[in-house]
Amino acid sequence: MTSTGAPVMNPPASTPLATSGAAQSRTGSSGPRVDLVGQGAHGVDFELSRRVTRAATCRSYERKPADPLFRPLRIFTLDPSAACAAGAIATVNVPYEPLDVTLEGTMFKIVDDGLAPNAQLDLNDLKVLIDQGLRPSTTDPRFRAQMAYAVCATTYAAFRQALGRQPSWCFQRGAHDQRATPLVVRTSVEGTRNAYYDSQRGELSFGSFVADKRVTGRNMPGGRIHTVLQHDVVVHETAHALLDGMRAHFLAPTNPDVLAFHEAFADLIAVFQRFTYRDVVRAALQSARGEVTRATALVEVGKQFGDTTGMMRALRNAIHPPSTEHAHSVEPHERGQLLLAAVFDAFATAYTVRSSRLIRLATGGSGLLPPGALPDLLLDHLTELACKMAAQFLSICIRAIDYCPPVDLTFGEFLRAVITADFDLVRDDIWGYREAWVDAFREREIYPQDVPSLSEDALLWRAPQQGVPEIAALAFARLQFRGDPAHPASAEELTRQALELGALVSDPRYLDEFGVARNGDERLQGDKVELPTVESIRSARRVGPSGQLVFDLVAEVTQRRHIAGKAGEPGFCFYGGSTIILDPLGAVRYVIRKSVLQNDRLQATREALPQLSKFWTLGPERRLVPNAQPFRLVHEHKRRQ
Repeated sequence: MTSTGAPVMNPPASTPLATSGAAQSRTGSSGPRVDLVGQGAHGVDFELSRRVTRAATCRSYERKPADPLFRPLRIFTLDPSAACAAGAIATVNVPYEPLDVTLEGTMFKIVDDGLAPNAQLDLNDLKVLIDQGLRPSTTDPRFRAQMAYAVCATTYAAFRQALGRQPSWCFQRGAHDQRATPLVVRTSVEGTRNAYYDSQRGELSFGSFVADKRVTGRNMPGGRIHTVLQHDVVVHETAHALLDGMRAHFLAPTNPDVLAFHEAFADLIAVFQRFTYRDVVRAALQSARGEVTRATALVEVGKQFGDTTGMMRALRNAIHPPSTEHAHSVEPHERGQLLLAAVFDAFATAYTVRSSRLIRLATGGSGLLPPGALPDLLLDHLTELACKMAAQFLSICIRAIDYCPPVDLTFGEFLRAVITADFDLVRDDIWGYREAWVDAFREREIYPQDVPSLSEDALLWRAPQQGVPEIAALAFARLQFRGDPAHPASAEELTRQALELGALVSDPRYLDEFGVARNGDERLQGDKVELPTVESIRSARRVGPSGQLVFDLVAEVTQRRHIAGKAGEPGFCFYGGSTIILDPLGAVRYVIRKSVLQNDRLQATREALPQLSKFWTLGPERRLVPNAQPFRLVHEHKRRQ
């Protein structure tokens, strides 16, 4: 029962517990991903994933009173081929943490550059500090380390702000290592014409390669290309790692949308992160006369990579007319283009509505801009508006992950997650953001299942169908924090919380409500299920645009069903479970369920497997299990095209 993408390791020793249910350490058939097996009041066992305690052991540096707030560092905001006039170089404020010449922080470890393994960077050197880091360079290996660290750290900070807690990784390198485990970032992997996230090793690998003889843009034919110097590539790969830490089974390709969502989500983070650089946004809007849909520099993903590897254009573009061109593709990047374009279309629509007021004001009510450059004052206001709105859409995308089902995600379910998450924080949608989302998805024929209409109230996730009791032990008054509701007190406290939740989930009266089952249930049609697993339980403190605070407890419960093979075909793993959101009093607000007993979903997975076969591996007992390295397979596929 090893979690997809998790490292193989021995289970840790039993954790001290304080709970009403019994629990014990176990290895058994469930494999190394499980910390504990618990027993609820009704005698139905459940398990706790090793991910449960990761939020306490994997956390970023806690600033001391005498520490500075930020460490200013210079980076390429686009890639080395972009013009300085386009805002290609910027200074970013990286959250401060102590660093030595090894450039190993609490969340990221930058390893020696393969092309210059002895190059070290001392960011505490006074000359470097005064100059706000090294000057951007395409040849200095020390700058490659600076670029990697700065962009990874600021991407992590964006997730932390949107989620209202400290994100954690999915991996842990030592069985008994309770320290924060940094994500290893390899800045120059020689000969690799790509970049990818390795979920088993806990690494980001950025390729360094020789460009094709025929290139476009401001690139040298046969020149040296470093993917780590391409801002959107670094953000994209970091987003993969962060999403993998948030969801245990989003690497299990049970339908064509799953891996495509991973790719589209990472692209969206890269695109919206670009809007944090005001000079880039201002220059792009000036050239596009204020129209964000014509601002090429803001919407392209992987520009230098595509220009130097034969595509002669960016790898992907967030502007794509409404169509179903990739609706039947199972290639994750192509299918992900649908979601990328839909979300950016929603952003562009909302921006156009709000910017039209500024344009009418600047044009005496006509809304018709005169020829020539935009007035500076109007351009400044449009720039500020675009930057602010992109930050809001970035947070919306990230927050929505907490409202997604834990397995078998579809694009339509992501839309429902977005609408619900935004509704929870901003009830009065005066600018029509949510309406823009619905329209953009509808125009691309991306529809959620099991909803009667596309109205806002129909798209919202629902409360439990039957009366699920409050869990008094999970009320915020009973939880323990390290000075902040976003910071759990300890691994023991998280274990206690997970055991309390597991006791409810495994109660026979509520199994159907949470999408899990027991062996012997006739609806399993003879298949076997593993014990329900509490994958995570995390507090969240979210701040809305008007300063309002929302506190929640977000949990993820999964179960794996072993489908027997038939007619000469191998069996496979089928996943169910639910995302559970509790309010500060311990009441269950939402159960976002994908039942392990859903026969229609089971049949859909069976039909999708032949198309997705490259992402599955034949395991014991001739049963298919998800491949542990899907991103390497995705990128190898793109290289062959």
